[in-house]
Amino acid sequence: MANVGILGAGSWGTALSILLSDNGHQVTVWSIDKEEVKMLQTKREHTAKLPGVRLPESMVITGNLEEGIRDKDFLVLAVPSPFTRVTAKKMRPYVKEGQIIVDVAKGIEETTLMTLSQQIEQEIPQADVAVLSGPSHAEEVGRKLPTTCVIGAKSKQTAIFLQSMFISRVFRVYISPDILGIELGGALKNVIALAAGIADGLGYGDNTKAALITRGIAEIARLGVKMGGKIESFTGLTGIGDLIVTCASVHSRNRKAGYLIGQGKSMQEAMDEVKMVVEGVYSAKAAKQLALKYDVSMPIVEQVNAVLFEGKAPAQAVDELMQRASKSESEQLPWEN
Repeated sequence: MANVGILGAGSWGTALSILLSDNGHQVTVWSIDKEEVKMLQTKREHTAKLPGVRLPESMVITGNLEEGIRDKDFLVLAVPSPFTRVTAKKMRPYVKEGQIIVDVAKGIEETTLMTLSQQIEQEIPQADVAVLSGPSHAEEVGRKLPTTCVIGAKSKQTAIFLQSMFISRVFRVYISPDILGIELGGALKNVIALAAGIADGLGYGDNTKAALITRGIAEIARLGVKMGGKIESFTGLTGIGDLIVTCASVHSRNRKAGYLIGQGKSMQEAMDEVKMVVEGVYSAKAAKQLALKYDVSMPIVEQVNAVLFEGKAPAQAVDELMQRASKSESEQLPWEN
């Protein structure tokens, strides 16, 4: 049995706390929100974000950050991506040398273009930082529906240790050394999911969504490989797998926000209605900047940015994508004649 600290008590942090508790570990969950702490302590349920899913009585809920970190075998950082750096900075005084921290959020920092693990390493240099990602909506993990994810770590020893901590009969875990590829896939798919939601909101069909998914993963892989990620990550669970579920699922906050935008709501109105952090909005500008920095064509990402931040009509964005210059699907494939 391990002693685990979960930092962040949103839907994903709560679902993983239940998973790890069911695996026999002693779990302490920290939240910065005093009302959230009180609710979880008294009701043993996250009534707002994971209703109907009970927390084990053995689980400790705290608003004290030091209590959530001290004497833990590993930590799970589950705060929304815009709050990763500030939370890591607060954590640093309590984190021991070599402490394993698993980041489970998905995003890219707009100002620095750093992934979440890079931000954590910068703020907590003594930590051994890993990531967990894949097609894994909290609503389904909390209900113990079969799910597969990937652990990314710098050392195989850390990856295998974490794999043994998370894996269960309903949560299958693979391991990979490609932390960068895993994180880029997880962050960039949220931007494509916004586009898929916009298409749904406009009333377009399955053909449109299939096009966005396949051309979207092509954009993600082009950029990811150029940045140093491995193609296997983009064709696997943390690439195409995560993209499919985020573009198609009713649980996807990014797809839902896009749907509302496609129906005519502004970006802010859509985010307010979703009532959760829409991480694709925060990653969209960073994705566009990375495309420019690495000289990679990402037309879907460009159009999403135009809709979100430049007032372009969603239907016009789709028209411009459809009317781009004709080209080969894969420029690398040779012709016989």
